[in-house]
This record gives sequence, structure tokens and C-alpha cells, in this order.
Amino acid sequence: MEIDGPVSAFGFLPGPRRPSREPNKHTNDLVLASTEVVDQKGGAADHASPTFQDRLVTQQSGHAGLLRMRDRIKINQDGAPRLKSASSTERGSSPKDELAEGEIAWTMPLVQPKLLATGLCYDVRMRYHCELEPPKARLDFHPEDPRRIYHIYRELCQAGLYKDPQFDVPIIDKPLERIRAREATAPEICLVHTPSHYHFVASTADTPDEELIHLERQYDSIYFNRLTFSSALLSAGGAIETCKAVVSGRVKNAIAVIRPPGHHAECNRPMGFCLFDNVSIAAKVCQADFPDICRKVLVLDWDVHHGNGIQQAFYDDPNVLYISIHVHEDGTFYPQGPFGDHLHCGVGPGLGRNINIPWPTKGMGDADYLYAFQQVVMPVAYDFDPDLVIIAAGFDAAIGDQLGGCFVTPTCYAHMTHMLSPLAGGKLVVCLEGGYNLASISKSALAVTRTLLGEPPDRIRYTRPTKSGCATVDMVRAYQSRFWPCLRSESKSNSKEGTLHDALRAYQKQQLCDEYDMIELSVFRDRISKSFKHQVLATINYADAVPLLIIFHDPYHHQTGPEATRLTDAELYDTLTWYRDWAIKEGFAIIDVNFPNHIADVDDVDELEHDKELEQAKHAAERAELAVYLWENYIECALRLLPLPLSAPNKLTFHRPNDSTSTIFLGVGSPSREIVHLLNHRESFFQRISAIVAFIDASSFPTPALPSVSDQNTYYLSKWYKQNSLVYVSSGHPVWKVDGAERERRPGKRFGNVRRSKVDGGVNDMLEAEREGVTEFVKGRMGLGKGR
Repeated sequence: MEIDGPVSAFGFLPGPRRPSREPNKHTNDLVLASTEVVDQKGGAADHASPTFQDRLVTQQSGHAGLLRMRDRIKINQDGAPRLKSASSTERGSSPKDELAEGEIAWTMPLVQPKLLATGLCYDVRMRYHCELEPPKARLDFHPEDPRRIYHIYRELCQAGLYKDPQFDVPIIDKPLERIRAREATAPEICLVHTPSHYHFVASTADTPDEELIHLERQYDSIYFNRLTFSSALLSAGGAIETCKAVVSGRVKNAIAVIRPPGHHAECNRPMGFCLFDNVSIAAKVCQADFPDICRKVLVLDWDVHHGNGIQQAFYDDPNVLYISIHVHEDGTFYPQGPFGDHLHCGVGPGLGRNINIPWPTKGMGDADYLYAFQQVVMPVAYDFDPDLVIIAAGFDAAIGDQLGGCFVTPTCYAHMTHMLSPLAGGKLVVCLEGGYNLASISKSALAVTRTLLGEPPDRIRYTRPTKSGCATVDMVRAYQSRFWPCLRSESKSNSKEGTLHDALRAYQKQQLCDEYDMIELSVFRDRISKSFKHQVLATINYADAVPLLIIFHDPYHHQTGPEATRLTDAELYDTLTWYRDWAIKEGFAIIDVNFPNHIADVDDVDELEHDKELEQAKHAAERAELAVYLWENYIECALRLLPLPLSAPNKLTFHRPNDSTSTIFLGVGSPSREIVHLLNHRESFFQRISAIVAFIDASSFPTPALPSVSDQNTYYLSKWYKQNSLVYVSSGHPVWKVDGAERERRPGKRFGNVRRSKVDGGVNDMLEAEREGVTEFVKGRMGLGKGR
């Protein structure tokens, strides 16, 4: 029996009929979904599905092992062949399962697959794009130097990876296969860029030198000569041909040593040394030319600068996942602006398909990049399951690059390439972007190319990420978890809980995650006790333009016997469930914050046990710091893109946000104090908050002193608190007594709009008794009903 069709590095490919497969279902080794068997008379028989056994896992080199077929083909007496499974001897079954008399069986012969090469795209004509004004001294060379690509090409040749007559060195057994660059066409360029942008770059070919020198001063970090247009077309065309060679199976993977770079070029303007967005153009061409086998594309951009052009090209595209790891410095690093922060996640159908990992400072090294890969990049990449992976490979984060200021080694670049290699069946393309230290980019590109050829990377020397690197990655992981379930923390806590209070919260966390699809908001602050871990949960839409309910509450209210050591020994009460259900029904997002009453840290436990005042003071400081941390890193961050109130802070009239910006704080028990702390210490707090509701009983604040606006604050803050709060205090609270007699007047406005509750009990009883009053008040603040 013969197999009609080509043989690839992944085994047998079917003949003229392309194998069918379900959309979005890909595997690293080729599974024959259907084969057409032709009978002895030349007619077509029914499609059958043979079972491939003993498949070998794709090796690190990217070469797939042989696919061994143990299936037998039996021909019935009527001449119609059909596939038959392994014999009874192979299955270990009884002899009666052997082929019946008159049937003929034989084994499919093994065919040695063709091992595909790694591709290399390089064209000396791309070096013709250079400055018109010659540098006055060696240090004056423009960073985007034409020698960049030649130094990389020379490094690859001198390492024996590609045979070039000018380099007399031994060549490896399977050298790089050359991929010829060509000029990209206007329709290909205009898949990403506007026609006017294409015509502008084309016009530089006929513009006098004096005008080009004047023109480059009008643009952002770009220069021109009359060969710039041709070089830019070759750069884009080189990326296209490299990607097409990989997608079509001509080569297994490839590196494109191209320039000028492209990831900063936007649809209608060149910038940042970039003219055409090479990677985006190549991705769109492959999607158009290979719609059946290249639908989903992952673009991983490890250039030290954010790839604003690639982000713009695919911001609303659900079939392209763009991940960028770059220095951001709060929007002050090139290209300046907020678009490279972690909040920009895509729009419309592309929501969640844009992931920025923005380093807060320079100086990041191997461990930070590998931590980002392990925690964010690889989980999302496997979940996305791309058909093609393109690395926008700027090497300006490499050690020695003065523009980037980071310390990534060639070994780290090799490891990142190695981790991406198994994706998309090994279809991986590396396209050069930035990188301006000639020695650094050469060594880094060599390490990446060796990995593409199948060599294992060297060992990483430093494996401990920086604190700022960990905080950034964990922040991105938490924010992106609303779009990628693979990034969500497990609903059950795996850590050993220090107290029963921690165990109760872990149990409640599991319930809230299951019931309301909540995610954990991580707290990255060394000074805050570990007992605050797993205490902050939120619905996945907490940062959307919907009303937001933020609940600060004491731990799970429970009753336990003196011998209670397990959750099953405790009778649990969670009267906040009704409020959560009501809020979800009304369209609210929820942030649920549990403030534990006991600290589980052991560093200074002996000191704290002997000094209760010190323990209380430390606990109060950590609770206040947690409240501030949540406000600055999650709540205010989610609200900052919404318009501020129109009223000035020194006016006595206050703005009521509309439904999309309404934010309600609900304090239950002692955490009401933390809400007032934010009101006292964060000026933006009252500008963003619609209302505050609090429940206080005698156990929360046993003294008559309720949480109040600080005396040093101005009159308008007290007035705002009075007008925009509803503070229920249990009827038996000491605040209602003055010298043993009933208080005639309610507490002053600095304590808020204080109401005496109907019940003389704990906060659980108050929460149940005051439901109607709370809902009317909240609806009134949102403009949905009668307010109080």
C-alpha cells in the first residue's frame, strides 16, 4: 500500500484530500483525521479513522518521531477494503479474533520522514537604508545602524550554521536553509497600513536628499534616504516569506534577520525607527493565504520597548494574541503614553487578546523574564493554542544595550525560545526588531538560532526575580485572570492556615469563587501580614463600567464550641449573601474584602503575645495599609479612566455619579473604620464614591467613639460624609447613652448620617433587619428609586 502525498517532519501527510479537523483543536503531532481508501475497482470506499499508536513526542530539536501504524487493512471477499485494528495477538485477546479465512492482511510499511531545516532570511539590500548625513564621530552613529543585521548574519556564519563562501569554517550537518526576501506588495502593506501611509513612504524614493533631511526632523525617531522605501519593502517581504515558509511546511521554523524594524509603525505614521509593521503584515498575509491552517497567531514581543504598532493592528482581533514584555516606567519610557500599561487588554471581540507586562523600571534580568513566561505567557499561550507563533525579537533588553538598560543574557533568550517552540506544532518564526549593541544582538540571535536548530539552552545563572518584577507579573496575572481562567488562583487554599479564622476564610473563598465566579486580587506588600493573603476577592467585571459594591467586613461570623478545630465543628453564618445576591441582580460588580482579627505571622509572635496593645496597634496599622493598598492598586485604578465629578472639592454641592460610575462602600463591623480612614487620607476618595453604608455594633466599637472624619479636615468633608452615608448603630451601643441617660440628639455630622438600628444585637441581626433601608438608600444614590 502506498501513501499518496508528501512526507513532513511530523510524519505522513494525506494526499490531495486535506485531513479534516475541528476548529481550534491542534496537536503537536499530526493525527490523520480521515483517509480515503480506494478499492480494487478504482472506486472510493467509506472514510475510516485509523488509530496511530506509539507516537513519539516531538523532540527538543523540533523533529517529530516516526508515526507507527499497527493497524491492518483487510480486504473483504467482495474486494472492498477497510481498516482493521491490531490483531488479537497484539491486543492479547483470544485466537478467535484473528482474520477470518479468505481475508488478507499486511502491515503498513514505515517511511522515514524528511527532517525539515531551520530557515534563515537575510538580504544585504536591507542595509541600504541609512542616514544621509554622515556621522561626525563614531559615537554619533544612529542606534538603528545598518551593520546590525550584518553582524548577526556574520555571527551565524562564523558559528557554522550557514555556509557562506566568505567564511571558511566547518558547517553543521543540517545548516540553515536560506529564505529569499522579496519586496512586499502594496496590497500586503495595506492590510495593516493606510494607503496614504504607503504612498508617503513610497514618495521618499523620489525626494531630494535635502528635503529628506528636513523631513526626518518632523517625525519621531526616523530617518530616510532614497533607498529607504525599497529596504522597508524587503523587510516586510522578508517577514512574509519567512512566515509563509514555516506555515507551508517548507522549513520547520525560521529566523528573519531584517531591518528596518516594524513594531512601532502605526497604521498611518512611521515612528521609532520603524516604517512598516513587518510582523503584523506577515501575520495577516498568512491568515489570508492559509485560512485553514493559520487562523490563530500568537505574537510575543520581548523588545524592551512596547510594540504600539502591533497592539494597534490587532487590538480588536480575537484571532491574534499579542503579548508584550517591556519597560514602561509609568508611561515615560518610549513610546511614551499609557497604552503599554496592563490595563490595555483589547476591545470588542479582541478583549483579553492583548497582554502587556510593563516593567516599572529598567534593570530587569533573566529571572524576571522567565518568571513572566512561567506565570503569564506560557499558561495563556497554551490556552490560546495558536497555529503560528511569531516572536517580535528586539534584543535591546540584552545585557550591554544602553538604550534598554536591562540585563537579559543570550541564555535567557534561548530559554524563552525553547519554551515557545512546542506551540503550534513547532511553527515558530523569529523576526528581528530592535537591539542596538552589535555584540549583544549577535550573541543573542546566535543563542536563539541554536535553539531553533534543536540545541538545548545553557543553564540560567540567576533564577530569583526582583521584587518589582514579581509584583508586576502578579499584577498582570491577577488583572488578566478575568479573561484567562488558567491564570486564576485555585479556589482552595493550598497553604497551611495559621488560625481557624484563616481556615474559615479559605472555606468562604471557595464558596464565593464557586457561587459568584470570583477571582483573588493579590496583595503584594511585604509589610502586610500573610494573614491578609486570600482575603480579597472580586467578580471578574470589577473594573468594568458598571456599578461597584465594595464590602469591607470582619471574618466569617460563626459559633463554635471550645473544642472546635475543624470547619465541620462550626455553625457558619454569612448574612452578607443576601446583599451579594441583591447587588448581582442589580448589575453591580463586587469586591469582597475580609479583615482578619488575628495575625498568623510568627516572626514576632512572642512579643505580641506579651503586649496586647502592640498587637492591636500593629494590626490596626496593617488593616489601614491594606485599605490604602486596595484603593490605590485596584479600586482607584479601575475608576481612573472614568470622568471625575464636575464639582470642585471646596463646593458644598456634590456630584452624584451616573449608573456606570456608582461606587458604594459597605462596612460591616470594625472595618468601617478603614473606610473612614480612606476618607480622611485620600482626597480622591470622596470624589469617586457615591455612598457609604456601615453597620456598627457594641462588639465592633465598644466605646462611644465611632469612626469619624478627622478634625483637621475641612468642613466640606464632614458635610459630604453626612450627606452621603448611612451608618447603622445597634440600639444598645454606648453611643446612645449620655451619663446613663438616653441621648436626645444623634451624633454630629463628622460621624456620618448615624441611624439607630431597630435591633439590639450583632451585625448579623442588623444586616437582616435593615435590608429595606439599605437598598432604598443605595438606589437613591444611583438615581434608581427613593433615597433616604
